[in-house]
Amino acid sequence: MGIAERLLHSRNPVASMSFTPDEISAAIAHVSAVDPIMADVIKRVGPFRLKPSRKRFEALVRSILAQQISTAVARTMLKRLKDRIAPRRICPDSLRELTFDDLRSLGLSRQKSTYLQDLTARVLDGSVRLDRVHRFDDEAIITELTQVKGIGRWTVQMFLIFCLGRPDVFAPDDFGLKSAIQKLYGLDELPKRAVAEEIARPWRPYGTVASWYLWRSLELPSDE
Repeated sequence: MGIAERLLHSRNPVASMSFTPDEISAAIAHVSAVDPIMADVIKRVGPFRLKPSRKRFEALVRSILAQQISTAVARTMLKRLKDRIAPRRICPDSLRELTFDDLRSLGLSRQKSTYLQDLTARVLDGSVRLDRVHRFDDEAIITELTQVKGIGRWTVQMFLIFCLGRPDVFAPDDFGLKSAIQKLYGLDELPKRAVAEEIARPWRPYGTVASWYLWRSLELPSDE
């Protein structure tokens, strides 16, 4: 889908995360001070803007739908799903009423249909508690959510950033982040995990802010 699933399905994230203005300023000052390349990116991109989604279950559904397909196809699938359950919203109670064949009839693959049913079942039986995951540390949340079929570490890292607003998340396997690092740091190839993590190390404890600027850097005009 690209650029962290188009910044987790939001065309215009226009508010801060859970950071206060002072925390955002501190994050930008820190990342700029420790990394001149990032300082230039921050200057060109402009203010940090990111609004976390409160719809945790729907965010995971969207992530499952978006796996390995284009943005346009993912949007079509999501619209079909919403239309199918309308006027109800996407939630465990509405999805549990859909059978496997119902999901397949919407154009979902067998895998994605299975993943959505597994997510729904686990939230309903309480083995995954989306209402309380914010109480856990990042690794505990990753452990909790990767119980679900089709949800891996990367998906949870995006959830940590775009739903929970965690301040220090960096996903070294994200294609968009690796592409931005390759371009900005003049690397001959996409960086391996260890290389990406080493470049990102000075940004801590504000990996999320740096990641957001890296994704946005890919949208800058190439002549800048």
